[in-house]
Amino acid sequence: MNATCFLNRTWIGYYWWTYWLLILCNILIPQLLWSRRIRLNVGAVFVIALVVNVGMWLERFVIVVTSLTRDFMPSAWNIYTPTIWDWATYAGTIGVFLRLMFLFIRGLPAISIFEMREVVHQQHEMEPSNANGD
Repeated sequence: MNATCFLNRTWIGYYWWTYWLLILCNILIPQLLWSRRIRLNVGAVFVIALVVNVGMWLERFVIVVTSLTRDFMPSAWNIYTPTIWDWATYAGTIGVFLRLMFLFIRGLPAISIFEMREVVHQQHEMEPSNANGD
């Protein structure tokens, strides 16, 4: 990896904004979890989890896009701009994930714990009592 590629991935390169967002999302925001009050707040933990997911996506963005900025031939050096195929691949991965998730939800029957407790309770009432305790 050459020095220019490394500098593009850090705080002074062309993609400096992704570096600082990555630091914010993956290092600084999760530090809020040291607070007991925030750890016990479900909404805050959910938001922090979403922010960390954005940070993980930014990490992949920094790795892939800065690698595509500098090719082996200096004549191909340019700032990366996504093509229609890049956007289609990105949308396709989201679509595949959503389709598989919805198929999973459709195939997996939702079982209410309350109803299962009633069934178990009714089965225990219907069983003949055993005097020996067996």
